[in-house]
Amino acid sequence: MLTDLRLKNFKPWRDTGPVRLAPLTFFFGTNSSGKSSLHQFLLMLRQTAESPDRRRVLHTGDASTPVDLGSYIDLVHGRDPSRALEFELGWRLPEPLEVVDARSGAATTGEAMSFRARVEARASTPPRVHVAAFRYRLHRADGQAELALGLERAGEKSYRVTAEGFRPVPAAGREGPVAAPSHFHAFPDELRTRYQNLEFASDLVFALEDRLSSLAYLGPLRERPGRLYRWTGEEPEHVGWRGERTVDALLAGESRGFHRTARHARRPLQVVVAQWLERLDVIDAFTVVPIGRGRDEYEVRVRAPGSRQEVLLTDVGFGVSQVLPVVTQCFYSPPKSTLILEQPEIHLHPAVQSGLGDLFIEAAAMMEDGAPRDLQLIVESHSEHLLRRLLRRIADETLDPRAVALYFVRPGRAGAVIEPLEVDELGNVRNWPEKFFGDPATDMVEQTRHARRRRQRGG
Repeated sequence: MLTDLRLKNFKPWRDTGPVRLAPLTFFFGTNSSGKSSLHQFLLMLRQTAESPDRRRVLHTGDASTPVDLGSYIDLVHGRDPSRALEFELGWRLPEPLEVVDARSGAATTGEAMSFRARVEARASTPPRVHVAAFRYRLHRADGQAELALGLERAGEKSYRVTAEGFRPVPAAGREGPVAAPSHFHAFPDELRTRYQNLEFASDLVFALEDRLSSLAYLGPLRERPGRLYRWTGEEPEHVGWRGERTVDALLAGESRGFHRTARHARRPLQVVVAQWLERLDVIDAFTVVPIGRGRDEYEVRVRAPGSRQEVLLTDVGFGVSQVLPVVTQCFYSPPKSTLILEQPEIHLHPAVQSGLGDLFIEAAAMMEDGAPRDLQLIVESHSEHLLRRLLRRIADETLDPRAVALYFVRPGRAGAVIEPLEVDELGNVRNWPEKFFGDPATDMVEQTRHARRRRQRGG
């Protein structure tokens, strides 16, 4: 689970400052305030780590990636390539990581990690991007650092190894700098032959890549529903950035079982999704069925509230098809993964927007086949109804305040500004931003005032 994030000189952010990421993390704010760039950065790191071009420091995106940020100049704050892009990411490991110094035999175990990097560009057209430095740090559960290992640029194409908590031992006759890293984060392959006790470096790299690969993303504009869906038995990684593989995911996840606690009965994925759609009051019944024996084509049949007749998904309100990918991905996401949702409330009735708060709380706490799923959700939203449901659940003790992080993002003169909402145990926000969701109190006062004037004129 991601625990911390800090960005410097990325898009509208001069410096986010340390941002705590909780199991449930929500970013609210005005349009073009900078909140989208926070999750865009995480997705850029993932697509970079997965890029086959190891010389590419940052894969800013193209038509095949979840985000396309343009050129390096487009993503640097103020479009100034002389500024260095710096970032730090912290996460809790799914299992403790033990690293062994092959030279001394000393073993070090950590339960959490952090990664920090600095990326710079040389003045040219286009700018030539390189890694100035990066560092991995292994932490105990209490946050105390155990050891650190990284690289620092020493010349045009050479780097020196940096370390804390132990001493790297060069191989005989192999002293000196090493080659450039791969992407923004990976030690060069020659490291293990140049040093006698750095074989564990690849374990650190794998831990970061594993965390980035656990990111799933669902964008704000979901595809319109179809009348028929083909499924050839593949198991998709996620429902798709636009929800285009939602039906595939529902069919592929048929054998997975979910329950709220160990005492509750196990429920298949389609049943959980159907029950949540009913709970959100968007449908009364939901099934995915083949159109005939031996066929790989399926229909999604639903029954709208108050109706007795089943119809296809295309024949009910648009909101059903928009919320279906959200509900499905909340449970289809693998255990211990991080799900990024961008404006999940689009096209949904206010009551359904409120219900999303309960959906996210349960999805994060749900168990799967006897084990906690430990799902993390990072949500960007404009919905006051969603926020107020979260505050209500803190007040009624359904939601632990420590399990949620709420932020308000706004533009500032020196760049975007992020403000943590200070929420007490009763769900009260101590620092509610001015005109956070408009000014309904003023609207009510003005409505009453004008109504009184019209009555006076009529009299």
